[in-house]
Amino acid sequence: MNKPIIAISVPTGIGADIGGYAGDFGYLAREFAKYFHLIINPNAVNGGIFSAINYDMSYLEGHLFDSFFEGKIAIVPKKPYETNKIGIIFDCAIPKNVLNVHLNTLSALKMVQGIDTIAIEYTKKPIGVELEIENNISYGSIKNPDELIICAEKLIKKGAEAVAIVCYFSEDSEDENYSNAQGIDPIGGIEAVISHLITKNFLIPSAHAPAFLDIDISEKIENPKVSSELISSTYLPCVMQGLSIAPLVADFNNGVNYKDVQYLIVPYGALGSSAVLSCVKNNVKIITVKNKTTLDVTKDKLNITPYMEFESYEECLSTLIEKMGLIKI
Repeated sequence: MNKPIIAISVPTGIGADIGGYAGDFGYLAREFAKYFHLIINPNAVNGGIFSAINYDMSYLEGHLFDSFFEGKIAIVPKKPYETNKIGIIFDCAIPKNVLNVHLNTLSALKMVQGIDTIAIEYTKKPIGVELEIENNISYGSIKNPDELIICAEKLIKKGAEAVAIVCYFSEDSEDENYSNAQGIDPIGGIEAVISHLITKNFLIPSAHAPAFLDIDISEKIENPKVSSELISSTYLPCVMQGLSIAPLVADFNNGVNYKDVQYLIVPYGALGSSAVLSCVKNNVKIITVKNKTTLDVTKDKLNITPYMEFESYEECLSTLIEKMGLIKI
């Protein structure tokens, strides 16, 4: 790998001003990826029918992201034109008309982009998604997690190298503040719970796409941060595109590990994650950026001294380019 490696974390479900909505960190991720190989979490680049992902990014779900910096795993980034075989899990609670839209989406992705869907499994019982928001953080639970485990096992036996999950979400998952880019993602927390379940048990790339009863395209002009969701009947395209080139998980000494990472860049008030604390322990340099979230876990509260602090991601990137002697594109 010729480019220096950095990581950027924009935690999901905590209302980040930048990256807390619908792929609204994507344009910044692409700017960083011009100069660095970027390890990044899916929600930062997922935008409904669009994805900002490219081969200069390693799409790493939250549990794997934390495990990476804890030193439990390494990753093997995809080379250009390498792709994963993806297995799909569909919640049996998804209404037939909505499911058909998702199946057509898979067919389109295969025909247009050649994305390899190796197999599909349907749960035998509804997953039973339940949403919660507390202290301005979204989270939730699922009633039948074993159904996802059973389906994932079947897909892996069939050769799946990554797993996409589509669960049914009821209408109470809609949030007007979020639609106006003023609140938190009401489903971000439970989506993390669902994907964590698969990555924790199988150590393979995984991501979740919600299925809603309302698949109509919105005619409203809304905040650009959520506009990609407003024109999406299904959120499966971004998940499939990300998983198609997600890195494989490897033993610590058999791939890229945290020792290869130059910096971890995080919002200034979101320093309490396992990844950040592991970086402090393992002497990985932490950079903070002024990106407001609903959290208030700052350097002063944790007695952490960031390597550098910036007012914006643009300022951060410009400084890193100069500091590392890179040629500005």
